[in-house]
Amino acid sequence: MDDATPIGADGGAPTSVVLYTRPGCGLCTETRAYLRAALDRRTADGRPPVTLIERDIESDPAWERAFFAEIPVIELGDRRLPLATSPARIERLLREVLDA
Repeated sequence: MDDATPIGADGGAPTSVVLYTRPGCGLCTETRAYLRAALDRRTADGRPPVTLIERDIESDPAWERAFFAEIPVIELGDRRLPLATSPARIERLLREVLDA
């Protein structure tokens, strides 16, 4: 990954989460809002902050080919959640990867 840090400097939990989106995607907007709120709640609960990195798939032909039919896509550490529209699935991914 380019500007993302997939795992912490100490080899621990990831310090960033990547959200693949595209302009005009309503589901992406909803997922972004939910993901930001979930990350804010985790930080408010005293957990280490996690940076949200957004990537527009239209800015890279490889991302567009890989994710066009699956956006929004969340990438966290070595895990990827396609069609990330379910708050329950997003919360589960955050717990499984960040709290492991």
